[in-house]
Amino acid sequence: MTNLRKFSIDQLIKIVEQGGVVKTGIDVYNSKGMLLLDKDILVRKAKTLNIIKENGIKHVMVDTSQNGGFWNENGDQIIVKPEKIAIFFDEESGEKGTTPYPDTVTNDVEMRLIEIEEMKAQAQEKYDNAKGCIKKVLGDIEKTGGEFDFNAVESHVSEMVSFLESEENPFSYLTQEIFSYDDYLYNHSINVCTIGTAMLNRFNSHFSKHVDHLIKGNSPDIHDPFETNGRTKDQSYFCYYKEDIQDISLGFFLHDIGKVLVADAVLNKEGKLSDREYAEVQRHSFEYGVELLEKNRIKNSFVRNIVEYHHAPLLKDEERCYPRGREFNKVPVYTKICKLADIYDAMTSKRCYKEAVNPINVVTRLFRTYAKKDSMLQFILHSFVKSIGIYPPGSIVYLRNGQLAYVLESRGPIVIPFTDAHELTLNSKQDPVDINAPDIKDSQLIDNRRSVKSPKDVFNLLPPYLRKIAA
Repeated sequence: MTNLRKFSIDQLIKIVEQGGVVKTGIDVYNSKGMLLLDKDILVRKAKTLNIIKENGIKHVMVDTSQNGGFWNENGDQIIVKPEKIAIFFDEESGEKGTTPYPDTVTNDVEMRLIEIEEMKAQAQEKYDNAKGCIKKVLGDIEKTGGEFDFNAVESHVSEMVSFLESEENPFSYLTQEIFSYDDYLYNHSINVCTIGTAMLNRFNSHFSKHVDHLIKGNSPDIHDPFETNGRTKDQSYFCYYKEDIQDISLGFFLHDIGKVLVADAVLNKEGKLSDREYAEVQRHSFEYGVELLEKNRIKNSFVRNIVEYHHAPLLKDEERCYPRGREFNKVPVYTKICKLADIYDAMTSKRCYKEAVNPINVVTRLFRTYAKKDSMLQFILHSFVKSIGIYPPGSIVYLRNGQLAYVLESRGPIVIPFTDAHELTLNSKQDPVDINAPDIKDSQLIDNRRSVKSPKDVFNLLPPYLRKIAA
């Protein structure tokens, strides 16, 4: 049984300066994941602890169940009063579980959780700014009859692209509004930009490396990127350059701009659309969207192709695609990326006429629909799965012990169990579980034999702190 106690770094330094010895019993990392102190080291010099302090860590956890503790100069164990353990989630939730302070890093999972919280805060700021931007764009279009500040859009998208490029899995940090359809069009624009840019970066890296191999005389199987792990040290070919990615992301952000010219009564109709209404919705891309770009003198071909063709076919003879007459093999790769991102976000978001679908089901459905149907589409699909993850954040999964768990991050994935084996909500907050950890118990693994739940079905089972994250 783990017995963690939290102490200020100054407390530990004082003990050592007075001739004592400190052992944490748990590894201490800095915010970058660098190991500063091994759990089994007996600290006899204050310099070791001062280095930890210089890394911005003000508190350290000590695990007495792993022989952590304090001893005086004579070797006698001494009792040091610990500080109060922090609560990771908001105290208003009523939960009493314990996790480290943001300035205390003890193990890999806790360290990753702290990073997630920091990135979520940064992502939320950029999300809010971008949402304000798209609101103003659509508002200006309505007021002026079609004109908007394109330079302001470029600035906001540039900030988002920089954030997305700096993180390995940026989608984990952006919350999806799966229980409310308010502001759907604004949120959808940002989500498609986020997902699409993450996919584009992965596609660019992976596909470019394969082409580079071919140029150099190698012949990897470029038709199945899921089974190829080749690397190139001195790459000479790149499919898209930085400036291209910036323009493409701009197109992702503006892909649905033409919907502002479609009547709200049609866009938000709860029942099935008539043929005439569906035809009107279709016009948002190849007619209304293009019209707005021309009215604002936007000549960028990346942006235009995305706005005009993001509902075009990905495969030969694919149904319900438009505009008609556009062949699937003449649709640019980046536009196909936008279409996948668009489908995923639309299906995982709540609308006035439907509930949000569990992201796991959406990933599975898209993979089954498009896998191994077209060579280039394989690379696009690969970038989608790698960006979103098999278990996207916000998904609900069953563990083999019968518990329901919330996916906090797809990498791992890291999940938080929130029910017992009988699907009754747990009263206390559970520790996050890294499914990929080497010491994971078989009972804690994800049970892929059981059907996943939709967010709506389990929302009432979520404890308050997870409801706040989910909603």
